[in-house]
Amino acid sequence: MRLRPALDLLAQVGPLPDGDVIDLCCGDGAVGPALAARWPDRRRVGLDASPAMLERADETGAYAALVEGDAALWHPEAPPALIFSNAALHWLPDHATLMPRLAGWLVPGGMLAVQMPRQFGAPSHRFLRDIAAAMFPDRFDAGPEEPPVRSAQHYWQMLAPLGQVQAWETDYVQYLGPASDSHPVRRFTESTAMRPYLECLSAAEAAAFTAAYDTALSAAYPLLADGGALFPFRRCFFTLMV
Repeated sequence: MRLRPALDLLAQVGPLPDGDVIDLCCGDGAVGPALAARWPDRRRVGLDASPAMLERADETGAYAALVEGDAALWHPEAPPALIFSNAALHWLPDHATLMPRLAGWLVPGGMLAVQMPRQFGAPSHRFLRDIAAAMFPDRFDAGPEEPPVRSAQHYWQMLAPLGQVQAWETDYVQYLGPASDSHPVRRFTESTAMRPYLECLSAAEAAAFTAAYDTALSAAYPLLADGGALFPFRRCFFTLMV
């Protein structure tokens, strides 16, 4: 399930002109082998801000070069044929500037291919904002009204003046196994979306916050007979050929 969105995005990338393949925000290189299998004769470059992640990416053997850097500031040595980014660019602000800038680095006929999670409005994420704002209004508000990742239609309209765009959204229904001391969805979010909230709370406050969150999750994601839960996870995709 981890790689399925990346592979679904990769399936929409057609023939490319000459140039490098860039794995933007490559992380531990999970997508590297798939890129290598698709373009074995291309120079494949992974970029990430984390030296530790780059060390792990190097172990895959999928990259000709690995570059430490900030994707918001990065520019390639030469115009690439593909900039591929899997589940990373939602961490960066100002997409109206970022996405056209990335597209501007491509060779003619090159492609920008992006996949990002779009869970801002899902109960798993909305409950965190709402419960935190209600229980601790002195430390949390309801959060930004505008989600970090907009709709597929929004990206289509943003990028259409630059070339040929495909944009779509998909809900991936994940089965989460039972958790002995928590709701399965809470176990999924506690190391990601939930972490910034817990870091601002004392142990007693965190326990109360977690209990309220578990209760809300039980209503939105009913437990299955085995104690697991189904967790729809939405992702936004687009490709732009310039």
